[in-house]
Amino acid sequence: MTSQQRPTPTATPAPAPATDTEGDSVGGTPAGRPVGREGARVDIVERKAWYLDGIVAFVGALVLTGVSGWLIVTAAIALEAGAGGEVSLGLGVLLLVLAGVMFSSLTIISPGDTKVVQFFGRYVGTIRRAGLLMTVPFSTKKKVSVKVRNFETNELKVNDADGNPVNIAAIVVWQVADTAKSVFAVEEYAAFVAVQSESALRHVASGHPYDNAGPGEESLRGSTDLVAGELADEVAARIAIAGLEVVETRISSLAYAPEIAQAMLQRQQASAIIAARGLIVEGAVSMVENALERLESEGVVTLDEERKAAMVSNLLVVLTSDSRVTPVINTGSLYT
Repeated sequence: MTSQQRPTPTATPAPAPATDTEGDSVGGTPAGRPVGREGARVDIVERKAWYLDGIVAFVGALVLTGVSGWLIVTAAIALEAGAGGEVSLGLGVLLLVLAGVMFSSLTIISPGDTKVVQFFGRYVGTIRRAGLLMTVPFSTKKKVSVKVRNFETNELKVNDADGNPVNIAAIVVWQVADTAKSVFAVEEYAAFVAVQSESALRHVASGHPYDNAGPGEESLRGSTDLVAGELADEVAARIAIAGLEVVETRISSLAYAPEIAQAMLQRQQASAIIAARGLIVEGAVSMVENALERLESEGVVTLDEERKAAMVSNLLVVLTSDSRVTPVINTGSLYT
């Protein structure tokens, strides 16, 4: 810029976005679009590439090759005999070049695969049809598989919501949805999925307790389906920029870390014992109440408060004791 203009008091003209030689903004992204932590400069999307049935092109290229060979041979013989043949030689070379162009445009695509076509560095499109096809000549054709894939993450040591270290691993099933983004948006999309899946697994695992979830909480062990769904959503959001989609995720391994596994096992055993004891005491109290009510209602025996207390104590000891109780029979005094 050779000169500067003072902005008017009423408005300041917005700077025009930087453009390349074709009028697009730099990097294919409008200047006002957020990048970095708020976004990414990925505007390319998959589109269909031009192609034709390759069988006709292959047969035509073979015919042109045969005709050009015959013309070149006959022209060479004519030139040796001094009978001319320059026109036949030129025509044969031209047909041979045309056959080479047709051969360069042929590509073979297997079921479950696609070809991403580039012409001198420019993205032309993607071919998803299987078979022998003819497309843009002198183009590079990169194979991208759209088959469903799966992998298991490494077993990660993560602190759960309670701060307890747990070992966790997951299986992620995914596939390529947008071949253009998978090739041009990231460097290696398979490695990108692996890293982002482990990162999402750490984030999801740290937001839930391993066990003994509070009200409104979901534990890793008790709600594996919900945790797997949350993991699938987070992985899908992280890898969408690469044109990939998640089919499903599953928790494949979940356990306390070895250094606290024994202590946590003892805690679980203690919790189970407490719960069992509570159930036993509740049942014993109910049985004692029923026994007293039947004795009084049927008039079997009349008990005062002291005898009732003794009877309740003896029954509770019998019903809640871990060991087998040995009864003591009171027969009264043998001597008066």
